[in-house]
Amino acid sequence: MFNWRKNLGIIAGLSLSLVAAGCGTEESNDSGNGQTEDTSNVSEEMGYQITGIEPGAGQTQTNEKAIAEYESLAGWEQETSSAAAMLTALGDAIENEEPIIVAAWSPHYMFAKYDIKYLEDPELIFGEEEHITTIVRQGLKEDMPSAYTILDRLHWELPVFQEALLEAQEMDFDFEKVAQEWVDENPEKVTEWTEGVEPVDGTSIDLVLTSWDAETFSTNVAKIVLEQQGFDVMLTPVDPSIMFSAIASGDSDATLSPWMPATHGALYEEYDGQFEDLGPNLEGARIGLAVPSYMDIDSIEDLEPAE
Repeated sequence: MFNWRKNLGIIAGLSLSLVAAGCGTEESNDSGNGQTEDTSNVSEEMGYQITGIEPGAGQTQTNEKAIAEYESLAGWEQETSSAAAMLTALGDAIENEEPIIVAAWSPHYMFAKYDIKYLEDPELIFGEEEHITTIVRQGLKEDMPSAYTILDRLHWELPVFQEALLEAQEMDFDFEKVAQEWVDENPEKVTEWTEGVEPVDGTSIDLVLTSWDAETFSTNVAKIVLEQQGFDVMLTPVDPSIMFSAIASGDSDATLSPWMPATHGALYEEYDGQFEDLGPNLEGARIGLAVPSYMDIDSIEDLEPAE
């Protein structure tokens, strides 16, 4: 559990800052330097600290790069532990309407569970929006036209997807059960994906996936939909490098897991031409720094460097 509340002096100054942030009002700093009371205080109240995730995570390194690049983050530190600990800290802060800045990514249930927002990233340290794409082995269209058609049609809207991830969180991440419920509750979408598709009789198909929540959910939905059309579906969780290698070599048939153009861009380029890209199955994916919406800041540049 993160303890980013540094001392009683910081906590004592919290209520004044929250009034300014919650009401959207600004008061002049007594020093006359032009800084607003809410902007300068909120950074201090957070102890000039970003609440991060695992030390080895790619986003953790990107957060460190942001700290190094942005003048507004000069002297800041990143507290690392785990994604679960970060989410606990976020929930506690929101419950008490306290300021906090966290490592965030979409799709994730945190955006369905809490009213939070990304901070603008003018330097594009965290990159632009990404999409999650579907790639298949060469020859799949000829070998399994029904599966190819379904995989080509699979697509989710980000808010709908994040609501499903919230349901998964509330059901202890039983993704098989959550995916089945989602399929049962969305027959129109399933019909859209399967209309005109010829059923098969036990044809085997292997789907590889990364073990991230979003990809686990989407791949389980794909499994159920394919099984309804008569396919015998195997799911194989692998590391991203193995995922691309398996599709390129034809050892596996398809994956709905690659994040493009940044997260898996290097692997995509390494194997480009050895698979077929069917296009995005989800758009609007991104990473960045996020804060509760009641905080009256909109950009990383709105923060103040540590003195």
